[in-house]
Amino acid sequence: MKHPADQERARARALLRFLRKHRKKISPLLILTHDFPDPDAIASAFGLKFLAATSGISARIAYGGMIGRMNNRAMVDVLKIKMHKLKPIDLRKYSNVALVDTQPEFGNNPFPSREKATLIVDQHSSIRKPSADFVMIDTECGATSVLIAQALLGMRKRIPKDVATAIAYGIITDTLDLYRAKKKSTIDAYLKILSFSDIRDLARIQNPVNQRRFYVTLQKGMQVARSGRGLIVSHLGFVKSPELVSQVADFLLACQDFRWSFVTGRYGKKLYISLRSKKSKLDAGGVLRDMVLDPKDAGGHGSVAGGSVRVSGRRTDKAWQRIESMMMTALKKRLRIPVGKEFRPSFAERK
Repeated sequence: MKHPADQERARARALLRFLRKHRKKISPLLILTHDFPDPDAIASAFGLKFLAATSGISARIAYGGMIGRMNNRAMVDVLKIKMHKLKPIDLRKYSNVALVDTQPEFGNNPFPSREKATLIVDQHSSIRKPSADFVMIDTECGATSVLIAQALLGMRKRIPKDVATAIAYGIITDTLDLYRAKKKSTIDAYLKILSFSDIRDLARIQNPVNQRRFYVTLQKGMQVARSGRGLIVSHLGFVKSPELVSQVADFLLACQDFRWSFVTGRYGKKLYISLRSKKSKLDAGGVLRDMVLDPKDAGGHGSVAGGSVRVSGRRTDKAWQRIESMMMTALKKRLRIPVGKEFRPSFAERK
């Protein structure tokens, strides 16, 4: 049986061989991320585009939703990454599609779930066996960027600074500064990629100027937060961007009194949900999937999970509240918290 490190090197070489062997067949290639790409998705797509280019494959990166979080936008701006909003015609125009940090069966991308992709590179558990010409999935790698990093390093060529900087940022964001890294190879990949990176650009991306709406949403998140039995919950109501939901979830979990944070936000026709845990070995994605009717509506890895639930019919305030209440009840049951347990304001001033 091969050593894990040998398996990872073999996997990276297999990706490079696939691109070289099929370069004429799969060019042009559409690289598709999930709808609201985070740094890991952006970095993975950018890195794959470079790998494709070295094999003579032209590629275009696209996403279905928006890039709202300021550090994500800073990443795209500072590194001059060309990200395109997907147009309805694109999926008909491109016969070859690569999915990164997502899979066809997931409900967070516009790729038809029953169609076969050209390439899938991801770190998330599959709902069912993915249909693609080449599949590269590792649920223990810590970040999809790690898989791309290993392929880049396997080329044994100098990696461009912008690509390396993106990959380094993708890895540290998804592994919480390597705290959630389960394998030594994840840390090794990060350190090697970091040596090719632009540290100044990395610092600029990590310290963006936030918009006022972030602080307004954060203030509301704290005002409406309720907690009990180590769980803090905040229903934000309508938000300007779904990414604000995950930001508030991350922020609330940092409070020493809580082991779990759960945040919801209304956007468009969906209720976006984010779940966080302080225990990295817990399967937050599994918890969230148990809470929704369709498993493809939620997912995650380790202590981080997210998803969305479509609100059908008339989206009255009562309809939204009903879904939020259902989510809360399901979470309490899953965490073995009595459904009747009363949650109290989390940040009320103590007398």
